[in-house]
Amino acid sequence: MYNPSPVDTGTIYLSPELTNLTEKISENIHDVWGRRRMDEGWTWGPERDEKKMTSPCLISYDELPESEKDYDRSMVLETIKLVIALGYSIEKVPVTGDAE
Repeated sequence: MYNPSPVDTGTIYLSPELTNLTEKISENIHDVWGRRRMDEGWTWGPERDEKKMTSPCLISYDELPESEKDYDRSMVLETIKLVIALGYSIEKVPVTGDAE
C-alpha cells in the first residue's frame, strides 16, 4: 500500500524574494501545462471532459480561479523548500534577455 512520506519542510524559511519567485514559477508551470495540453489537442471548455478534451483551466494564469493558483503555488513552495532542505541554495544572478 502506498504511504506518502514527503521530506519534512516545515522548518524551512523562505526569504521574501523566494516567496515572490513562486508566483512567476507558478505562472510558467501553468503555461507549460497549457502548451502541452494544447499540443495534445485539448481546447477550452466550460468543464473538464476527457473525451472531448476540454478544460476550463485552458486560460491565462491571471484568469484562473484562486483555488487553481493556490494549488500551483503550494506545489512550487514545497518544491523550493525541498531544494533548500536537500542542501541546495537558490540565488538570483544577472541574466540577459527577457527573463527576470
